[in-house]
Amino acid sequence: MSDSMIRKQISLTRRQDILLKRLAKEQSVSEAEVIRQALEREAQSSIPSLRDSKEALEQLVAFARSLRDRPELMRGKPYQFNRAELYEERENRWFEPRHEDL
Repeated sequence: MSDSMIRKQISLTRRQDILLKRLAKEQSVSEAEVIRQALEREAQSSIPSLRDSKEALEQLVAFARSLRDRPELMRGKPYQFNRAELYEERENRWFEPRHEDL
């Protein structure tokens, strides 16, 4: 294997240990190789591929763009973000007197 190996210690039930030994013997590979192959199979089946992720992102962008075309969502002027006002609002929350302090 071209990648350097990293040692891991795992705990198995007695049943899993017997199964692991049997699979390794049947495949004529080490127990570690059986675990590595199982991990690779699991990764292939459970993690979406980059292509699927790109397609999902493209669908999300298309949906967001479609919202711009809906008149019921575009009433009035768009909100203008002002960082200074937001910071001031946040600071005021910390420095306003509480009722029990009055």
